[in-house]
Amino acid sequence: MLAASIRVFFSRTNSVASSIRSSRHCSKQILAKHTNAIFLSNPPQISSVKSRFSSPISLAFRTDRTMASQSTPKSIHDFTVKDSKGNDVNLGDYKGKVLLIVNVASQCGLTNSNYTELGQLYEKYKGKGFEILAFPCNQFGAQEPGSNEQIVEFACTRFKAEFPIFDKVDVNGDSAAPVYKYLKSSKGGLFGDSIKWNFSKFLVDKDGNVVDRYAPTTSPLSIEKDIQKLLSA
Repeated sequence: MLAASIRVFFSRTNSVASSIRSSRHCSKQILAKHTNAIFLSNPPQISSVKSRFSSPISLAFRTDRTMASQSTPKSIHDFTVKDSKGNDVNLGDYKGKVLLIVNVASQCGLTNSNYTELGQLYEKYKGKGFEILAFPCNQFGAQEPGSNEQIVEFACTRFKAEFPIFDKVDVNGDSAAPVYKYLKSSKGGLFGDSIKWNFSKFLVDKDGNVVDRYAPTTSPLSIEKDIQKLLSA
């Protein structure tokens, strides 16, 4: 009798334990089922998260690239240079004019002929929208050693130069004036971009585009027809 009662007791206990285990298993299944349903009905927006994190970086990259393109000069008019007294001169002030840009020197074998002919061109066309921009440079044989004041006095006294003479600059190397880096990149020379000697010349149209480049030995008067063509355009 006692043994039979014990068997009944253990049988009921096992049944209860089995029910508990079954209940726990069902609960896990129900939980998993509901969790899957939640994820399936509302999947996490991974792309949105990725977009939110990547957008600032992409935006910054696009902004930097835009700023870089905006800062790239598009014409000679985008530059500011110094005059012989150290004042800023915006080359945008020369919009609508044909320009001849020359690196000059006072003690060069080409000084007399170039200053003389440059003066003749300027006198003839200054009232027709033509300007000569002279940039002293001492990089070639140290033939422009004087101060800005001395250079201007020499040009004005000896050659009666009326065209503007700017601050002394370098035209080659890392220290080259930005305007000259632009000129050289726009029109390379016969044997490379670098300026070869004093009195190299660049012809610029009314929109600030570099149209042509002439060697130091090219006579200013020999390019008069090119100047006339741009003035009539």
